Amino acid sequence: MARVIMTVDDSTSIREMLNFTLNQAGYEVVEAVDGQEATDKLAGLHIDMLLTDLNMPNKNGLELIEWVRSMPKFKFIPIIMLTTESDTEMKQKGKAAGATGWIVKPFKPEQLIAVVKKVLR
Repeated sequence: MARVIMTVDDSTSIREMLNFTLNQAGYEVVEAVDGQEATDKLAGLHIDMLLTDLNMPNKNGLELIEWVRSMPKFKFIPIIMLTTESDTEMKQKGKAAGATGWIVKPFKPEQLIAVVKKVLR
């Protein structure tokens, strides 16, 4: 059974690239356009990993991570921030919220898959 990864990004092109890259590597993908849609969808889902942007409308990536970490069934899933932000202070905020890792956009598909494989062992 394929591992399920939720991708959360307000950019359609980024979601499409993530979907294509992850599907090619054998993962099942569930998409959300922002943190609010992600929390709505997560209520009835099992996921193995979360990839989220930082800057989104309605609920940003940090707010989403804090919500996910507050849910017992998602307390230990890997969460990777996928964002244009590379500031050390922002990375610290992500880590404090519960992010497992950080990938700066633009990213190479092979870099993404390497990180996914590493955290989904």
